[in-house]
Amino acid sequence: MHAGQRSSGHPSLTVRQNAFYCLTVPDLGPGDPKQLNDRILDAARSCCDRWGIQKVTVDDIAAEAGVSRATLYRVFPGGREVLFEALREREIRSFLAELDVRVAEASTLEDLVVGIITHALGQLRSDIHLQLMMASEPGEVALTLGVESLPNIVLLATTVLGPRLSRFLAPTAAAELAEWVSRVVVSYFLAPSPLVDLSDPVQAAAFTRRFVLPAFLVPSI
Repeated sequence: MHAGQRSSGHPSLTVRQNAFYCLTVPDLGPGDPKQLNDRILDAARSCCDRWGIQKVTVDDIAAEAGVSRATLYRVFPGGREVLFEALREREIRSFLAELDVRVAEASTLEDLVVGIITHALGQLRSDIHLQLMMASEPGEVALTLGVESLPNIVLLATTVLGPRLSRFLAPTAAAELAEWVSRVVVSYFLAPSPLVDLSDPVQAAAFTRRFVLPAFLVPSI
């Protein structure tokens, strides 16, 4: 095997041995559908961490999960593209669920919005796995988010954060604010501002009081 060439199944085997390995790896499915789904997605994540999304093949994932190609395609009929979309959605849902827990104790709309913005930006900037799921390769995060992932992220964020925001707003306004906040977070993550650091609670609070609260809170008469 030439220098820099990566085999697709087991790292200690040659290319020809790996071709045989990928065909003969024992198939641990079928089983509980949810467990099988999760095992394949876990394997895909491990392979992405090891090689990067662009270099990972279906054979890599099947071998890592201990299933056959046929089982993998049965669980994810669209193959690689559908599998990675499912993996991205799972990672984003997990991120949003954790975010929802972290802001659950907010007692005012301002505290809630500031908490969502600061925690989300902090997590996005520090979680390499989450960044990996949002990009096909390092350096392509902005393109992938803007063209492929942003609509799904906004929809998921609205679904998860809308009910939390509805503690302080009518359902329609809560959904609108959830969408706005998710777009702001992604925008400032991709292109940090030299004027304001929204990961800083003090600056995020000032930003929220100036641009958010006046639009969503009607003063008492």
